[in-house]
Amino acid sequence: MNGVRHFLLALQFFTRIPVTGRLAQWVGYSPAMLRASAAHFPAVGWVVGLIGALALAGGLALWPPMVAAVLCTVVTVLVTGAFHEDGLADVVDGLGGSASRERALEIMKDSRIGAFGAIALVLALGLKVALLATLAGQGALTACAVVLAAHVLSRLAPLAVMRAAPYVGGEGGKAKPLADAVSGASVGIALLWSLPAAALLCVVGGLNGAAALVAAALVALFMVRLLRRRLGGFTGDGLGATQQLAELAIYLALAARL
Repeated sequence: MNGVRHFLLALQFFTRIPVTGRLAQWVGYSPAMLRASAAHFPAVGWVVGLIGALALAGGLALWPPMVAAVLCTVVTVLVTGAFHEDGLADVVDGLGGSASRERALEIMKDSRIGAFGAIALVLALGLKVALLATLAGQGALTACAVVLAAHVLSRLAPLAVMRAAPYVGGEGGKAKPLADAVSGASVGIALLWSLPAAALLCVVGGLNGAAALVAAALVALFMVRLLRRRLGGFTGDGLGATQQLAELAIYLALAARL
């Protein structure tokens, strides 16, 4: 039953889906449990991805692909509370606003959004909507399958960053309870959650699906190198940015004319 508790804790931490009352009491909380919940990041992606896929399918039944793509994006942002989008904006603000490691970390901790972060959010969300509309034009079933798989696999990428880099976000950082260590066992569980999504991408996308897996892996590698070079390690915002970029990379690969 510990695995169920860890999954529900991850769901509580990374989404707005309520885990309250007696259920929350049964789940419990400790820093060790939250660290163990990292194994279930991709499982959270199954939940968010399923909600997003249903929103896309419902939108396509009533409206053109562009409208459905906007609705899908709105729904997933609401479900997650823009948790990962906020991380992307903060990372771009920090890294774009200063070459100094210390100043970049200070900027990333500021709750206000700057010009770099705002531009990054507009471009990322605009690109996501355009790509989802393009994929929807290839067929509703394909597009929904891609949304589902992308939310799973993009949540595996931050685990690679956590495994390969030290935490530098400080004691008050949002990822501090997760940061002490990501065990090999946790990575193994996360891979088990992710394998069906990888297979789904390859089935619906063929060569593009395989390219999407490579693209997500390259994003994880890029973020490890970038965060280590610029900050000395990862922060919670860096993990959110990694998820967003991996998701976009998957959509880009699936929509490409290969």
